[in-house]
Amino acid sequence: MKFAMTAAALALAAVTASPQAASAQTAADWRTPDPNNVIVVETNKGRIIAELYPQAAPNHIERLRGLVKSGFYDGLTFFRVINDFMAQTGDPQNTGMGGSDLPNLTAEFTFRRGADLPLGAGFKVGSNESGWIDALPVTSQNSALAVMTADRKVATWGNFCPGVLGMARAGDPNSANSQFFFMRQANASLDKTYTAFGRVLQGLDVVRNIKTGEPAPDPQDKMLSVKLLADLPADKRPTVQVMDTRSAAFKALVAKRQAEQGGSFTNCDLDVPVQVK
Repeated sequence: MKFAMTAAALALAAVTASPQAASAQTAADWRTPDPNNVIVVETNKGRIIAELYPQAAPNHIERLRGLVKSGFYDGLTFFRVINDFMAQTGDPQNTGMGGSDLPNLTAEFTFRRGADLPLGAGFKVGSNESGWIDALPVTSQNSALAVMTADRKVATWGNFCPGVLGMARAGDPNSANSQFFFMRQANASLDKTYTAFGRVLQGLDVVRNIKTGEPAPDPQDKMLSVKLLADLPADKRPTVQVMDTRSAAFKALVAKRQAEQGGSFTNCDLDVPVQVK
């Protein structure tokens, strides 16, 4: 299946369409993610690079890091892949019935956000606010409500936009263990009912190229290796830069897309530009 130019590519095109826009960018508009919060997934279809967000799901990130470091995910298949939905993996049985030997995780469907964690390019959606925390699209209660809460924070949750990583679970909200999925398209019905913990920075085309099926037909596509960026040898470690969603350059991209789409605009309609070398 062919896909149109990604939102990230469109965003970059919008920035670089004119010399004036390009020259307006500075080094301050870009950030370098913590290499301990970036996973590099080598698949038989290509490479996926994703960022993890301990701000949103600290216990899930701790689990993922530990399993990645142990080599748990190496060789596991994408056993359940739904075309306009998601690609699921992370089961040592490759059936959807397995997990690690570790205890199940308590759900982190929402997290608390205070003044120390402002939204990048935030905008109002009804009584709530949407925007980004780093590259993770999120929605939260109106930050003005923080003055009325004991911890001076408001409830916030990840939005399941294309490229977002979510933790798979059974019917019990606290049954996530090792299985996770990559979103191929947006699905807001997962918001606040599954834990969103990461976002694809490069390789959404790879995710969308994975063989589909429930279960996916043999031979199933697989993750050949999953490593933390920090653990790759220096000569094989890609350099990753992500546009800072709090920067003037990104705010300009959001404003442009909002003007084009009007009231239908959501934070799923604009990916965060990324540079990988």
